[in-house]
Amino acid sequence: MVMMKTMLGATTALVVGTLTAQAGGIDRSRIAYSALFEAGRYIELSFSNVKPEVTGTYTGAAAALGTQTGNMAGSYTNLSFAYKADINDSLSYAIFINTPYGADASYSQGLYTGLTATWESQQIAAVLKYKIDENISVYGGLRYVESEAQIALPDQLIRAGLAAAGNPLAGLAPAGTLAYSATGAKDGQVGVIVGAAYERPDIALRVGLTYESGVSHSFATRETFVAAGAVNAAGVTNVEIPDAVTLDFQTGIAADTLLFGSVRYAEWTVWEVRPPVYNANFNDNITDFDNNVVTWQLGVGRRLNENLSVFARATYEKANGGEASRLAPTDGSTGFGLGATWRQDGVKVTGGLEYVKLGDAVDGSGTRFAGNSAIGFGLTLGYSF
Repeated sequence: MVMMKTMLGATTALVVGTLTAQAGGIDRSRIAYSALFEAGRYIELSFSNVKPEVTGTYTGAAAALGTQTGNMAGSYTNLSFAYKADINDSLSYAIFINTPYGADASYSQGLYTGLTATWESQQIAAVLKYKIDENISVYGGLRYVESEAQIALPDQLIRAGLAAAGNPLAGLAPAGTLAYSATGAKDGQVGVIVGAAYERPDIALRVGLTYESGVSHSFATRETFVAAGAVNAAGVTNVEIPDAVTLDFQTGIAADTLLFGSVRYAEWTVWEVRPPVYNANFNDNITDFDNNVVTWQLGVGRRLNENLSVFARATYEKANGGEASRLAPTDGSTGFGLGATWRQDGVKVTGGLEYVKLGDAVDGSGTRFAGNSAIGFGLTLGYSF
């Protein structure tokens, strides 16, 4: 069907991952498995940029140094690549490169000034697809994820926390000695990808279920906490990246009209950052996530002519309540996106815009983050040959 060829992959340019400071973990971009179902050889390049706005208001004692946090979430860009080719009539393969996870938190006002955290990652995946018959195919492969991280906690924030807990060190430690920082060196680990799909080309139907195993990073860590006598102290920090399961679907619902969507479950409760020096002094982790995340997406695409298609999509993650991390101070989200695809002579160009309303949240000190949002733009260029 012309409609099916036109609409497949139409959603890839919209911002797919969750945002830097969102409750849905630190997802940033997903593998575009739709490339596996393109005919013949196919290459795809994608770009997206996200600009979040996440601000909070200090309350009580935390407001002594100012009432506003300023925007703590940095903008970020994702780049991805996919290449697919056939080995024979039944077997094909694809190579994917993307930036799956990331974080960029930095406070510039009030009590949290100097609190920063970054997470950078790269992923390369190799996947084989075997077509059992005209309707059923299975696929699987390996993914290699490389990550590195940095974090800094300012003196005044740690001092305020100790004072609230009645710890005398808050008043005894010399100025500046309670500041903490840690750097996790680059670490790479391998995970597994397994999936299956059912297709009915006559009605543009495809349903795919994909499992991505988590990876276990072991970062060589350097920590500095002068009050504890630690300066560039060497250690190891173990951080779990979660398993994820995604159900993708699309189907024709009328002439030249396609319904598409996905449901993704990620086990973010396994993720925490607990460097050894920090844990030894505070018996706690620096940050974690209290809830696993289910992300719902639903959209509709419409072919306007032989070359042009348009689409709209909604995305939803429910709010879970509870205490938010200062490094991820939002709870749930609702997003709306619009885009279009132009296809001609084997070339496919897709562009989209997405607005995301980030859910309100309150952290452990009572600082309230409300009225926050993000805007994303994506562009994908695909070529079949």
